[in-house]
Amino acid sequence: MQVISPTIARRVALMKQHLAGPRITPDKTGIMKVIRDIGYVQLDPTKIVAPSHLLVLWSRLGRYDRETLDELLWKEQRLFEDFAHGASIIPTEDYPIFNELKRHFLTGRSAWVRRTRSWMKRNKRLRTHVLTRLRREGPLRSRDFEDKSVVGWHSTGWTGGRNVDQMLSLLWAQGKVMIAGRAKGQKLWDLTERCLPDWAPRGRVRDQEFADLVTLKSLRALGVARLSHIRQHYVRGCYPRLDRVLADLEARQLITRVEIREGKKSWHGEWYMHVDDLSLLDEVNEEWCPRTTLLSPFDNLICDRMRAEEIFDFHFRLEIYVPKRQRRYGPYSMPILDGDRLIGRIDPTMDRRRRQLKINTLYIEGGVPLSAETTRVVSNAVEELGTFLGADTVERGKLVRI
Repeated sequence: MQVISPTIARRVALMKQHLAGPRITPDKTGIMKVIRDIGYVQLDPTKIVAPSHLLVLWSRLGRYDRETLDELLWKEQRLFEDFAHGASIIPTEDYPIFNELKRHFLTGRSAWVRRTRSWMKRNKRLRTHVLTRLRREGPLRSRDFEDKSVVGWHSTGWTGGRNVDQMLSLLWAQGKVMIAGRAKGQKLWDLTERCLPDWAPRGRVRDQEFADLVTLKSLRALGVARLSHIRQHYVRGCYPRLDRVLADLEARQLITRVEIREGKKSWHGEWYMHVDDLSLLDEVNEEWCPRTTLLSPFDNLICDRMRAEEIFDFHFRLEIYVPKRQRRYGPYSMPILDGDRLIGRIDPTMDRRRRQLKINTLYIEGGVPLSAETTRVVSNAVEELGTFLGADTVERGKLVRI
């Protein structure tokens, strides 16, 4: 079994995430390569700084043209929106994987599935109304439809009583409709057959092939991972019999186990790598090219909070829903990546009216030496973020040791 150090494990993970090494050109080819390699980019509409998917790509590409991303999504249709780890941007070439998940939606016998099937059956009139309007007039916004529901959708969350929105979401999850664009931030819905380009693959991905595909995609995006990390990534929770799948892939010599050891102490659990990534073990020593950048709270590197603690010894939680008096680091704190370490976080706010990026507080981890070089590279990363966001000024607050 290959033995690697924790430093090598961290660097492999960063290289696979395009967070180390020379940045690739931020054109259409570069954007597609990044999204293809990391698997998906999670969507979140919070605009305290900027929508998360824009920040995830900026951390990897640097400054890029946002219109280029829109063209890939809505004109060339090389990308589409669906559910991966969460609501995400995904390469259209991977559509069969997500279409297979749709085939199994609302199967099973859980209480939620039974209630949802019943709700859709009782609201057949609303379903027919939505699909007919889209066929005749699409793309349309949710507010363009009449609420022809017979029974309202009951929920303690934000979907409660939003019957048209819920019907569209369920039809989306079944593969009947897709997001065809956005108008002033609102989704435009249309029939799936009109949203997919002619070249999009539509074949079936059956059980064993599906299990192999999603497992390998998750592992390759992570670089080095345990079973629990794979299960929490990419198509979160949709890994049937993952222990058997990993054993089979290992027997077929597509993946291999590695031991992560520091001195005489090995990291807990069984760790895996894709065999095609073993060449990185030499590259990270010979060609290590670190960066300093800032990460969205939803970044693919840290979306699995437990994995971030295991690999980077970095505790991170999103505090946007935490009462203000109980927050430690701010509602939308962004971790600071410096080389192969997460060294702290910033508490930022983007004032679009004043075109000002404000760093309310800069938090540095206690064990990190606060050298002039560290100060310089973090300051440069903040300036780069301000430039990307279109800020004329960057206001810096206090520095705090955690």
